[in-house]
Amino acid sequence: MFVSVVLLILIQSAPVIPVTVTSRSPGVEVHEFSDAELSCEFRTENDKNPRIEWKKIDKDVSFVYYEGSFVGSFQGRAEIKGATVRLRRVTQTDAGKYRCEVSAPQDTITLGETNVTLTVLVPPHTPSCDVPSSALTGSLVQLRCRDHHSIPAAVYTWYKDNRALPILQPNATFTIDEKTGVLTFQKVSRADTGQYYCEARNGVGPGKSCSGTHMQIDDLNVAAVVSGVVLLALLLSLGAFGGVYAHRHGLFSPLGYCRSFWIPQCHGAAHISSQNLHRTEHAQNSGYSHPPKEDFKHTQSFML
Repeated sequence: MFVSVVLLILIQSAPVIPVTVTSRSPGVEVHEFSDAELSCEFRTENDKNPRIEWKKIDKDVSFVYYEGSFVGSFQGRAEIKGATVRLRRVTQTDAGKYRCEVSAPQDTITLGETNVTLTVLVPPHTPSCDVPSSALTGSLVQLRCRDHHSIPAAVYTWYKDNRALPILQPNATFTIDEKTGVLTFQKVSRADTGQYYCEARNGVGPGKSCSGTHMQIDDLNVAAVVSGVVLLALLLSLGAFGGVYAHRHGLFSPLGYCRSFWIPQCHGAAHISSQNLHRTEHAQNSGYSHPPKEDFKHTQSFML
């Protein structure tokens, strides 16, 4: 009797084990187009047949496994064993955070969950390179290299004439940002002439390089610049002289324009103007002039 009471007391005082959910690998990294395992393990207090659900946590929450079946894009390429899910041939669209939820209605604590983050690794792609074909000595020049697809993000190495340019070099005339892929010359010189290309690497797959481009650095042709300035000044001077000449010879007036350029449309106007000018000259030569109208006054009446 005493032993039975002690056993009952021990059973009643034993801690209750609620549903617990864990993952052996909360962070999973796999190469693109390989398989990925999302681990989920659970223990329940009383419920022997708990409900298992998987969800993907993006901007919105979407079901992966619900009511005993895979849904959406996971149909036909995923399987579950216990609560652990295995995805076949994962791509970038599969990357993200997943949540395993175990619901045990018969337990004291009825819900447990754990998160698993899937990262899909992508090897480097051929980067896009921007290399100017020419530049003048003393100018600022930047060469750019970028791979927008590799995961994790690539680091970049620049090559000149098939030799790698060092990231850090004392007294170097250039700087390289291996994370952004920008090669900067604060002041290029003729010694910087050469063929340049860039290589992208991220440790997932082999590095990829763009095609080489020749960059030519030339000195500024001072004589050509001076000649150009002198020629421009000469053209402006000739234009100004032509304008003054045209103004003095009446080329800017309609009649002068017609006389200089025999235009049929304004020949009649020129003829009329010539007749008026001829009449005015004839009147002046005959000595006759019309009396001014405003000076005439009525001074005498005539009676019939």
